[in-house]
Amino acid sequence: MPVVSNWIKTYSTRRMGAREALGQIRSGSRVFLSPGCAEPQHLLETLVEMGGKERLLNDVEIVHMLTIGSAPHASKRYDQHFRHNSLFVGPGVRSAVYEGLADYTPIFLSEIPALFRSGRMPLDVALIQVTPPDRFGFCSLGVSVEAVRAAAEAADLVIAQINPQMPRTLGDSFIHVEDIDVIVEHEEPLLELPVSEPDEISLAIARHVTRLIENGSTIQVGIGKIPNAVLYGLAEKRDLGVHTEMFSDGLIDLIESGVVNNSRKTFHAGKVLATFCVGTRRLYDYVDNNPMFEFRPVDYNSSPINIARNYRMVAINTAIQVDMTGQVCADSLGYRIYSGIGGQADFMRGAAMAPGGRPIIALPSTARGGSVSRIVPHLDEGAGVVTTRGDVHYVVTEYGVAYLHGKSLRERATALIQIAHPKFREWLTQQAKENRYLPADQVGVVEGVYPVELEHTAKFDGLELFMRPVKASDERLFQEYLYDLSERSAYLRFFERRKAFPRELAQSMVAVDYSENLGIVGTLGTSDTDPIVAAAHWMLDTNENMAEVAFSVADRFQRRGIGSHLFRLLVRLARERGIRGFKATVIAQNLGMRRIFEDSGYVLHTAYESGVITIWFRFDEPVEAVRRG
Repeated sequence: MPVVSNWIKTYSTRRMGAREALGQIRSGSRVFLSPGCAEPQHLLETLVEMGGKERLLNDVEIVHMLTIGSAPHASKRYDQHFRHNSLFVGPGVRSAVYEGLADYTPIFLSEIPALFRSGRMPLDVALIQVTPPDRFGFCSLGVSVEAVRAAAEAADLVIAQINPQMPRTLGDSFIHVEDIDVIVEHEEPLLELPVSEPDEISLAIARHVTRLIENGSTIQVGIGKIPNAVLYGLAEKRDLGVHTEMFSDGLIDLIESGVVNNSRKTFHAGKVLATFCVGTRRLYDYVDNNPMFEFRPVDYNSSPINIARNYRMVAINTAIQVDMTGQVCADSLGYRIYSGIGGQADFMRGAAMAPGGRPIIALPSTARGGSVSRIVPHLDEGAGVVTTRGDVHYVVTEYGVAYLHGKSLRERATALIQIAHPKFREWLTQQAKENRYLPADQVGVVEGVYPVELEHTAKFDGLELFMRPVKASDERLFQEYLYDLSERSAYLRFFERRKAFPRELAQSMVAVDYSENLGIVGTLGTSDTDPIVAAAHWMLDTNENMAEVAFSVADRFQRRGIGSHLFRLLVRLARERGIRGFKATVIAQNLGMRRIFEDSGYVLHTAYESGVITIWFRFDEPVEAVRRG
């Protein structure tokens, strides 16, 4: 460790103006530039002035991780003087990369420090921005720690812009004056990125995502409309923790309300663990000297092994496209690079390995004003796979949640079509059949919108069931449920003794539109893989506006009131939707079904023929009204 008493002298002798400092850079050098909102703007502007406008430098490569600013060095007018190399393509250089004026190096975020330290990408100069030194001579790297210190250690020359407006962030986020070769004092506002307000689609996606986040979870949050919407939706959660690569202003309100307190984290308990932040001055002032925040380099923070040390780790990432096998493109629009690999793969893999972890890909169902589907038969030509089909667990759109892990290609295609925009489902089904993901006789996913508001938990004599609308992707679960019924229960349900419940039968019972055809199932948990133990359906006769209903409950759970609960639920839903009444066809021996109808509170009408009873009632004929009449 440097001797404390010497650093003030060192600081004084190494201090100089920007032009003098940057004059030490030679043509042909590779220069690292601090990323994100920590970009040393004064140094960059002076470098462009000297090297480009004054033509003092040629063929200088600028290595950068995330460009928030305008990146003047990447313009065509300076292409003989500078060449930008992005390790993650930000908005400031997106056009330059597409036009071939700048480069993109794909790499996992967690591997960037080793890239510099190993010499595989040797650095001549590091241009960084830090806080003024404390009384021990340590400068904080501030809002962007990432791979900055690794770059400083690897570079032959370290030039630091000392900016009093840089917040002093805590953690493994310091560099000593003795490790800085040249000091340039210049105060200026940091780059800021205003909070983007979520739209209705983002809020709808967030409602599905927040259902997957349990109290006590540790979350990865980012920036943008969907992450901000998710943060808004977490207001009713408790004891959340944060382990993320980046965060923005939206996290402040959750901390101040007590939702995020990091009390149940199992890795760096009590701390928000991050590697950089992007936001406004409000955020920078909030993290300044705040001991709740611990900033660490990406090789530690974004290590899948460390991420997996968090119990109930929830990683939320976005995508540009997801194909029907589960491959995720998040970095390009066809051949056009849009962003980069970043930390998505690291956090998806880490969350998958974490006890109770949930890796989530969240995206709108459409793009280009609704004209194209983001759920696609195959990724666009040239599109990159950032997250493989083997790493994907949850995919979320505004139309619901698809769980893919451990599912076959047929099951994946069905689940993803189910959460695609309704107007593209028929096309996607046809494409899936042509690609042999779905059999030719597969019933198509109907255009209904999954009514998430019907999900609820109910208790029956010590048994807790999760009640939810049936999904097309429940086909195999429903088949297993039918095979689990006793011979008698199956006979009462289907009016015949069956030894087989083929896929076609299960398909017909899960292909619902949630309007004319509705199915509700009870499962032994909230996961899409938990077994079904009860089911209720209606099929609406639109001519009579009467719905035919049917119920069944697994034998070991009968006589607990489950059927009555499902019946009351369907009655409420039918009345809300203006349906006139219910009817059912029941074998005479089915005393349970008959009793449910008899206890309905409505006047029953019956017809009997050959051991089969047809029962019906109308909602406008309650028993009490008839008695009063």
